[in-house]
Amino acid sequence: MDMSTAQHKIGSGFGHDSTADDVLAGLDLTGKLAVVTGGYSGLGLETTRALTRAGAQVVVPARRPEAAAEALAGVAGVEIDRLDLGDLDSVQAFADRFLASGRTIHLQINNAAIMACPETRVGPGWEAQFATNHLGHFALVNRLWPAIVDGGARVVSVSSTGHRRSDIRWDDPQFTLAYEKWAAYGQAKTANVLFAVQLDALGKDAGVRAFALHPGGILTPLQRHLERDEMVGYGWIDADGNPGFKTPAQGAATQVWAATSPQLEGQGGVFCEDCEIAEVSTGDAPGVRPYAIDPTSARRLWELSADLTGVNAFA
Repeated sequence: MDMSTAQHKIGSGFGHDSTADDVLAGLDLTGKLAVVTGGYSGLGLETTRALTRAGAQVVVPARRPEAAAEALAGVAGVEIDRLDLGDLDSVQAFADRFLASGRTIHLQINNAAIMACPETRVGPGWEAQFATNHLGHFALVNRLWPAIVDGGARVVSVSSTGHRRSDIRWDDPQFTLAYEKWAAYGQAKTANVLFAVQLDALGKDAGVRAFALHPGGILTPLQRHLERDEMVGYGWIDADGNPGFKTPAQGAATQVWAATSPQLEGQGGVFCEDCEIAEVSTGDAPGVRPYAIDPTSARRLWELSADLTGVNAFA
């Protein structure tokens, strides 16, 4: 039986303006454990708050645990641990600590990201956006796999319409030749989608399903590397600095929907936006580019990522 999901709208009844609380209405997540990377800033913070309000226990792995403790002060049901996605030793240490606790993961939300940063190298000289946004999460999920499969978890990969800026640059994924911050971001966001496609293919027989998504445009600390004039030029803010965007609560909705919605039961391997499965598109239309959900590319990226990180739960 083919358990792959068609990349078409399902009529969820939610949309652009739905909030994380809207999509969780009536859902009781008591007894569920969620891991939310970057769950203390921007969309991650809203995601953590919404999940805890619905009864979930949330583990927030943080590169800056002190900042996380401050941001999450007063939020019940949260636990903070140290994790730097750009450092594979840190990824392994976090995963080892978590697995040693003997707990099960029901929701894994790979939310942390960096965007359009100046050229930065991490680890063995990897381009930082590809390394942090994709390879770090790839290693994390593979290392946490025993707990993820035990929980029959949903794994949610937060991508972006930024995936339209670049396919995987197979000849130079680390941008060793000519770094361009937006192309590098685009490649990393395409990688987030391809990761979900292949993880779903590998994990669905064991009851693990994976989704990728575009949260919508939201002003968060993700824009820290951009100048104000640059954001005005993109039409992200007006001359007075007012955003023409979703609120963080609306921005967090699609990842929370993908992680929890009963409407997605038995589905996976698809790209979502506005709390709905997106259509495949080209040009300027909303939706997902065909190259980002290509199963052959997804397998190829998985092999490349396993080779680079030395981690593969399915080897």
